[in-house]
Amino acid sequence: MKTHTVGEVMTGDVVRAHPMTPFREVVRLLERHRISGVPVVDHDDKVLGVISGTDLVREQARRTRDGEGCIATAEHLMSTPAVTVHPEQPVPDAARVMERRGIERLPVVDEEDRLIGIATRRDLLRVFLRTDADIRREVIDDVLVGALGLAPDSVTVLVRDGLVTLAGPVERRSDIPTAIRAVWRLEGVAGMVNGLTHRVDDGPPPARQSPGQRADRTHPSAERP
Repeated sequence: MKTHTVGEVMTGDVVRAHPMTPFREVVRLLERHRISGVPVVDHDDKVLGVISGTDLVREQARRTRDGEGCIATAEHLMSTPAVTVHPEQPVPDAARVMERRGIERLPVVDEEDRLIGIATRRDLLRVFLRTDADIRREVIDDVLVGALGLAPDSVTVLVRDGLVTLAGPVERRSDIPTAIRAVWRLEGVAGMVNGLTHRVDDGPPPARQSPGQRADRTHPSAERP
């Protein structure tokens, strides 16, 4: 199954700041390029931190409150340490990092930790802009045929706004969780409705019970709420 990597969706032309970039210049960079944050790099392009619009607002509020007139630089404004990703990482993994850390952008670095790109929430969400027809085709090809070995038309597959509905029989009961997991791994799937049935119940047999346990279960008192 196709899983996009960060390197495939990232922006390669990165606006960046350096430790001594003044406060006002950072503001100009964000305004000029219509972005909400920039990575701060050293002379080797290694990421030191990230400055967001929130960092700038916080600094401005602090200076107003304290009455300070000194010029802050990127080195003092940035949030550290920077959370970075590598280009070969899967998009879903990067999205989970963003969600867990509550951040809007991830600098992308090479094996020597040098900046090579930036991945924003918008970049990562591009994979969810797939058409319903594309998703349906992948469910049939990769899940029904590839994972379960079924005929393409053996199960009804409906996709609407990323919501996948499966209905119809599969061969074994154990095929149902396999199908569900496989569908959820597909990029662009926003939800799933499971209407699958099975022909053969290959689940584990019920646990054997002792005669005493069976008697307890059939005792009139056992039926009381």
